[in-house]
Amino acid sequence: MEDVLPSGLLEVCLLVGVPPERVRALLQGTQRKPKSLPPLDPEVLSVFVPPFISRDDTQVMNAGNSLNKSKRRSFRKKKERPKVENVKSLNVEQKAPDTEDITVPKDIDLLGLPQLCFPGGLYITSESKEDHIHFLVFTDVCGNRTYGAVAQYYQPLQDGCISLNGQAHRESAQPGKMPVCFVPFAVCVISRYPYFNALKDCLSCLLVQLRPLQDLDVEEHIKEFAAKLFLIPSPPPGPLHLVFNMKPLQIIIPSREDPDSPIIDLDLHLPLLCFRPEQVLQIMTCILTEQKIVFFSSDWALLTLVAECFMLYLHPLQWQHTFVPLLSRQMLDFVMAPTSFLMGCHTDHFEEVSMEIEDLVLINIDNGDIAHSKMAEEEPEIPDVPAQAAEAFIKRVESLQLHYDLELCHLRASTDLGELQMRRRAWQQKLNTEVQQTALQLIVNIFREVKDHLNYEHRVFNSEEFLKTRAIGDQPFYRKVLETYMFHSFLKARLNRKMDAFARMDLSTQTEEDRFNLMFHTPRRLTMEKMASKRFNPQYVVSRRMVISMPDLQEIRVPEAPTRKSSLRKLEAGVAVRMPSKSISTFKIPEIHFPLIFQCVHSYYTDFYNHLSKAMNTLPPDNSALLARYFYLRGLISLMQGKLLNALSDFQNLDKTDLRIFPTDLVRKIVETMAPAERLQADRKPELKKLISRVMENQREVMKIDDHVKNFELPKTHMQLDDFVKRIQESGIVKDIDTIHRLFDALTVGHQKQIDPETFRDFYNYWKETEAEAQEVNLPPTVIQHLDKNECVYKLSSSVKTNYGVGKIALTQKRLFLLTEGGRPGYVQIAAFRDIEDVKSTTVAFLLLRIPTLKIKTLSKKEVFEANLKTECDLWYLIVKEMWAGKKMADDHKDPQYIQQALTNVLLMDAVVGALQSSKTIYAASKLSYFDRMKNEVPMMVPKTTSETLKHKINPSAGETFPQAIDVLLYTPGHLDPSERPGNAHPKLWCALSEGKAVVFDASTWSIQQHCFKMGRSKLTCMIMVEQSQVWIGSQDSNIYIINTHSMSCNKQLNDHRSDVTDIVVDKKNGIPSEAYSSSLDGAVIAWNISTLKVNRVFQLPCQNLTSIKLHNDQLWCCTGSCILVVSTHEFQLQLKIEHHLKDVCSHFLCFQLFPERDEVWASYSGSSDLYIWNTKDFSSPPQKIHLQDCSEITCMIRVKAQMWVGSSARLQGKSKGKIYVVSAEKKTVEKELVGHADTVRALCSAEDRYVLSGSGREEGKIAIWKAE
Repeated sequence: MEDVLPSGLLEVCLLVGVPPERVRALLQGTQRKPKSLPPLDPEVLSVFVPPFISRDDTQVMNAGNSLNKSKRRSFRKKKERPKVENVKSLNVEQKAPDTEDITVPKDIDLLGLPQLCFPGGLYITSESKEDHIHFLVFTDVCGNRTYGAVAQYYQPLQDGCISLNGQAHRESAQPGKMPVCFVPFAVCVISRYPYFNALKDCLSCLLVQLRPLQDLDVEEHIKEFAAKLFLIPSPPPGPLHLVFNMKPLQIIIPSREDPDSPIIDLDLHLPLLCFRPEQVLQIMTCILTEQKIVFFSSDWALLTLVAECFMLYLHPLQWQHTFVPLLSRQMLDFVMAPTSFLMGCHTDHFEEVSMEIEDLVLINIDNGDIAHSKMAEEEPEIPDVPAQAAEAFIKRVESLQLHYDLELCHLRASTDLGELQMRRRAWQQKLNTEVQQTALQLIVNIFREVKDHLNYEHRVFNSEEFLKTRAIGDQPFYRKVLETYMFHSFLKARLNRKMDAFARMDLSTQTEEDRFNLMFHTPRRLTMEKMASKRFNPQYVVSRRMVISMPDLQEIRVPEAPTRKSSLRKLEAGVAVRMPSKSISTFKIPEIHFPLIFQCVHSYYTDFYNHLSKAMNTLPPDNSALLARYFYLRGLISLMQGKLLNALSDFQNLDKTDLRIFPTDLVRKIVETMAPAERLQADRKPELKKLISRVMENQREVMKIDDHVKNFELPKTHMQLDDFVKRIQESGIVKDIDTIHRLFDALTVGHQKQIDPETFRDFYNYWKETEAEAQEVNLPPTVIQHLDKNECVYKLSSSVKTNYGVGKIALTQKRLFLLTEGGRPGYVQIAAFRDIEDVKSTTVAFLLLRIPTLKIKTLSKKEVFEANLKTECDLWYLIVKEMWAGKKMADDHKDPQYIQQALTNVLLMDAVVGALQSSKTIYAASKLSYFDRMKNEVPMMVPKTTSETLKHKINPSAGETFPQAIDVLLYTPGHLDPSERPGNAHPKLWCALSEGKAVVFDASTWSIQQHCFKMGRSKLTCMIMVEQSQVWIGSQDSNIYIINTHSMSCNKQLNDHRSDVTDIVVDKKNGIPSEAYSSSLDGAVIAWNISTLKVNRVFQLPCQNLTSIKLHNDQLWCCTGSCILVVSTHEFQLQLKIEHHLKDVCSHFLCFQLFPERDEVWASYSGSSDLYIWNTKDFSSPPQKIHLQDCSEITCMIRVKAQMWVGSSARLQGKSKGKIYVVSAEKKTVEKELVGHADTVRALCSAEDRYVLSGSGREEGKIAIWKAE
């Protein structure tokens, strides 16, 4: 079970070289000088594997610890032991002659390792050489990597004496004296982690200590060194680095930035010193297109470090093929592999490799050359990185300060080694971050628009359409990249909506236009702005006030047709994405004392545990990120000590500090290996029992994840309705199911209700051809100046004769205009859709013919527009009427999505007519006239009061297949934090949807800020801003999820409730949040310390079905089904009980609100259309009753100023509607009845008492924004 324990810094350590007796025999037997000796074959002389304490001690230490049943020991290779061949067999736990059991990690090949420790060969020299360090990378069949650091050093051999092992090997007198020579040895440290700099520093310290040894046991010293590294844990992801003493240096073990980030412990700028930025891009292209790549250098260390840097530049994309950055001279055959690979070898072998093997990309690190090996045919071209992305990358790289000497110019000289080391490390860390961000921005710029061609529901990527939207010069690059394994894995991550480094940067660099694209699924067209090749960069001017209010809605201008970007998107070439610098803390690991016996190791773990506990006790309560790392490390130490329950308790505390670093796999393995008695103990503790249940349940869910990716293909068989819906969604044309049903009806007019592959193909091709043609439309500047910057031309007619002149009728999302023809194309306004008064399709006589003519009458012009559209007349008649009706609906309902939907409808009509080419095409197209038909069949007059009060509507389910019910709404005011981007300071609207999803809107523009993040799979029940940086969200899965409003991430959760969390309230003392109260359905109320997230008090109500709580004057008002209870917040003493007073025993309290200024409690019952109001000073009197007209049931209510806004389910004209009643608290009368939703009002919230926001059920799934009087 040793595999359960996480690896320490060291996995195994080896001493490699040539046995001294072989060297002596060779020199004495041949009497040759060292320079004339051939290279010798190195061997593994000793292997050091953990644990490093005696067997008896191990058994004592691990009594009761089933996790640590290890039999591995260190050993020395003795004279009587078999040679290398048998040493390798130690991989399968061979018994050594001294009967000790020895196991070497199974993926370490002891046969090949000596060659890699001396990749250029082992030569005995006549003079000592400088110590040399290089690095290795091993990859197993599953793609897991192991890392090695090798230190070569030289020991003198003279007169039969060698200092190796500290033994003076003296032979009897020889006839001749042996020449003085130096024998190389190598210490190789193997680790699971790529700590290149740390291991280099450790080996450097070891070499200093080995050099003077003459009479001490070298191997014993190496064993102590290995034992020390084995006991050093790897830090968890986040802002804590570990430090330990390895005299004379302090070694820093850096953590990865977050769980998805790689460990970076090397100088990331090395490739930028070796290659020009253009060459770096060429090499990255070779990697992205999965070529056969060989790096060359005369420096063995540089081969691995440069190759690793390029792997890190690609993050989060990952190289999927063979990766061997260092080949010894005996391994050159590896470059003949038939598949893609990345390898490295010495420049001495450049000619040999380049002349004998075809199709290789040869990269010389030493001189910066990139070449191809000999080719069977013509040399293939390496495609260029997309031009805009390349330009931005080159400018950014050129602005980096890559030379440390320039940094030192103005600094005083350092007189302390530690200070010198820390100064250099700080500079390198800052530069690494800049290089990392530059490379990541390149990857984001290259692949940003892939998401526009994904269908998440059916996991489809439309590669052909993606390629068509790329610039011509960029297409060769994308064609190659799209075929790679690397890109396929990248697609999987996008379809799984993985919030990795790519997704975070994509989100943080979104423009307003990008955010609007999330809200409107609009066919792709060029805006006037792009047509004019002008890029608008909105500069957010942020008020320096600490609170930023929501603007007046009258000032908000919502672009009506934001378009998707093409690859012509202009990038910010000279501007780097500067992420806020994160503060890093360090933790000093206690000293490890030798000799390494049980008592010393036990003392080390005890000190480690105590130091962590002390650090936790002195930590400020708001520093939860650091606290989480201490919990994690303390859990590991408890695990090493065999204290499993302590370990589980510390890991369980990660829920409240940082969920991201919770070691799920480790905890699951702990649970699986627990003894029955320990498992019973764990189950007796409710928090551990819940933790174990959650971890084991998550394992089952992970096994169910669908991970496939399909490329879009046209259907080959006939389609029924369901299959047609799926195919259309996969194609990316439209997602809305109702619209697709109407399209199905249109395409099957006059036929049986199925669609053949040919019809689908004709329709799809016509749609895409029209889209492509629209991209080519190029209007002259004189026309563009008349249009808004975000307008797009969606359709052009043929050249026709009109009473305004000859030209083409153009359709945008706002208007019709005539593109006049002649010497200079001109612009003539025909009509804005909101100004149209009437549209007619008629005929006019011309000689003996009657020509079909379209007539449009507008409110602003007396003259009626006439156009002789001939065969196009009927289609344009349908188009104009649908856009007119859609615009009217959008204006009446303050919902810009209606005009987008109308636009989609008319483009579908156009494609249907173009694809069918039959006598019934116009009738078929009319099936898609949704808004026009609604206007004619059911005249939808919006009541005047509703129209005046309603300001705007938004759809949080935009882009989804179905509308989703809005369960909870929360408005949070804007706050300006110095560490944030100005855009993050805007007020936000939080919207909880089904299955644990939440969408956040920027409330200053109503654009989606963070589209859909997930908290469990259950319904979210309540949301509240507990303090400026925290939003708490309650769920039916009994958890409270905590969102950090600065990072917009969910890293914490509270899991002390045992039933559905129903409500959360905050107690503020002098305006400062002091305590939070949460309730659950089983009647439990928990008081929380907001800073520490610890439970202050718990109270169990005498009844269950607790649905909501309110706080006033240190009293908690608790609404249950049968009564409202009032308890004190300090002692939870019951002070008051309001009984259910209705005769109907089936009804129960549904919701309530306090009106403390008026000493009133307002409440509603299930199934009732009446509001009941109690006087809190006289509960003996019956409550007042207010009847709400046309109300079926009251569903929610909030207090706004001197009014109560009441949401309900209502029946109007035989249909279910959502109705809001605005009730005067003083007059107890209904002041307004607002009909703004097509389904039950499910949620209400107030925005600074200036606006009220309401959310509806799943039939509509929209948010209405109302002006509060």
